Amino acid sequence: MGAPVTIADVGLGTWPLGMTLAAGFVGARVHRSRRRSALNRALHELRRPLQALALSSGPGEGPGPHALRVALTALEDLDREINGSARRVDLRPVDCRALVQPAVERWRGVAAATRRSLVLRWRAGAASVLADPDRVAQALDNLIDNALRHGGLRVSVDADLCAGGVRITVRDSGGGPQHPPRSRDARHGHGLAIVSRVAAEHGGHFRMLRTPAGATATLELPLAPRPLPVANRPLDSAASLGLDLTEAPPVRAAA
Repeated sequence: MGAPVTIADVGLGTWPLGMTLAAGFVGARVHRSRRRSALNRALHELRRPLQALALSSGPGEGPGPHALRVALTALEDLDREINGSARRVDLRPVDCRALVQPAVERWRGVAAATRRSLVLRWRAGAASVLADPDRVAQALDNLIDNALRHGGLRVSVDADLCAGGVRITVRDSGGGPQHPPRSRDARHGHGLAIVSRVAAEHGGHFRMLRTPAGATATLELPLAPRPLPVANRPLDSAASLGLDLTEAPPVRAAA
């Protein structure tokens, strides 16, 4: 029968494995730290010229300023993903047409360059929606880009009122260019997931339908709540506050 194995013997036999695991852990931490530093440097160099362009373009609502804000929002998302902060969504009442029309204008140049038509049909009146303008711009850019890239020669953007909101529909005529099959590329295929996330963050809905006649993407956003007219606000009523405003009899001074 052999000699008993002591704790010291076990420790001497396993320390190389422990050292290897510790070294691997430290090495991975150093690699992640260097990678984060490199990504933050790249973010800094990208953000600086975009911010300068956004400031020089002024406060306008045209396609140029909108495109710059969309790019800056994407950079902020990347910054939060790298550095672990929460994603920000700033919902507020916004004129819906002021969101959709600049998005269509941003893509007219691309449509013309690829010999496609891009039209906007507005039937939602002066509706206001509860939205983060930059997030909605991200969603619309992805939908229009997807239709121009994969659809046919005609792309339309329709806006209609629906139950409790505005329905934005992007359609293409089908029969678009056939792309050769390729291996999965992690840089592509995120557009519809972004749209779906934006819809959920706004309390809206997103649907995608593909048929041989073309694809139809529908994004629904909720209407912004309307303030009550002053005359109808219950808190403006003295009775609702429990106040008695009837005129009191005059008080006579003592003789």
